[in-house]
Amino acid sequence: MADQDLSKLTIDKSKVAFRAGRGKKVFYLVFSVLALIAASSLYRMGFFTPPIQVQLANVTQIYPSQGFTVLTASGYVVPQRKSALASKVTGRLVWLGVEEGSRIKKGDVVARLESQDVEAAKAQAAATLESARFNLENAKAELVDATLNLNRSKELVEKNFIARGEYDTNVARHKKAEASVKAAEAVIKANEAALESAGIQLEYTLIRAPFDAVVLTKNADIGDIVTPFSAAAESKSAVVTIADMDSLQVQADVSESSLGQVKIGQPCEVQLDALPDRRLRGAVHMIVPTGDRSKAAVMVKIRFLDKDHRILPEMSAKVSFLSKEITRKDQRPRTAMSQRALVTRGDGKNAFRVQGDRAVQVSILLGNPIGDMVEVIDGLKAGDQVVLDPPAKLKSGAKVKAGE
Repeated sequence: MADQDLSKLTIDKSKVAFRAGRGKKVFYLVFSVLALIAASSLYRMGFFTPPIQVQLANVTQIYPSQGFTVLTASGYVVPQRKSALASKVTGRLVWLGVEEGSRIKKGDVVARLESQDVEAAKAQAAATLESARFNLENAKAELVDATLNLNRSKELVEKNFIARGEYDTNVARHKKAEASVKAAEAVIKANEAALESAGIQLEYTLIRAPFDAVVLTKNADIGDIVTPFSAAAESKSAVVTIADMDSLQVQADVSESSLGQVKIGQPCEVQLDALPDRRLRGAVHMIVPTGDRSKAAVMVKIRFLDKDHRILPEMSAKVSFLSKEITRKDQRPRTAMSQRALVTRGDGKNAFRVQGDRAVQVSILLGNPIGDMVEVIDGLKAGDQVVLDPPAKLKSGAKVKAGE
């Protein structure tokens, strides 16, 4: 009985094998269906198709003025009034009241040279002049006395009360007194000139600003010998260099072949490398009437219509010569793209924006055309890449590769 009960506990291996084989078939079937679906999806997404070769362009920030630029040139900011301040006399620098960047007014004393000897000479000239004035007063008094004696002797000689010789003596004395007065007056004029000369020499020891300006460079320090010609060793010919910031202009070289597109008063737009986010209005001030044979170019000077305290001499600049005046509105940057990237599909305008290695179709809102570009109001931003001349077979999500 016990053996029969144990035999009932055995497993039928044929049934188990059948069920295991059936489960594997179901698993393989489901896996195949899922793989087919995934492969189909990947195919539709372009994973199994070669990338489409396209040309790409960037969405950029541009200015409307670029649409009516007829010529561009490069140049530098140059002050039209610039001076290296020096003295007409040789002396040691004892005081310097400015440094680089200092703003000075016309007539301000910038520096001073030692002046004790010149001050002494001026004081001596003043004293000599004062002495000459006293001498003139004495000569005038002598002339008055000589005149009175001459008049009395004239009356007496007419009445034969005195000898003719005495009268002649008084006449000679009167003439001598007149000559003494004239001589004293001449001496005063000479001494006044000497005093003025001493004052001028003293003024030469003061270095003044000839116009309102800003100090660009400091060329000497206290203790240096300043001389007009800098002939002596270790001497300086200029103390500071200054420039009138209101006289700043851009000097640009325009090729001779393009000079016909430039005229006096023509509107311009100036962009400085130091101020990349600012465009300044300008106008052609002068076409210098001579050429540079080494460059085959002519210098053109452009004055600034817009002022900015950040503009400094010797800054590099790019000048756009325009066909018409620009407004404040034209100076605001716009987001723009090439019109070749536009696609008309459906009701609106579209473009293919490149994301990684895929081209994604996006709907965009456009503004006004700017030359061969068009303003983008919405849908794209500066820095995005778009496909130029999208081929008809290009679909959203397709794999693309930039062509040469």
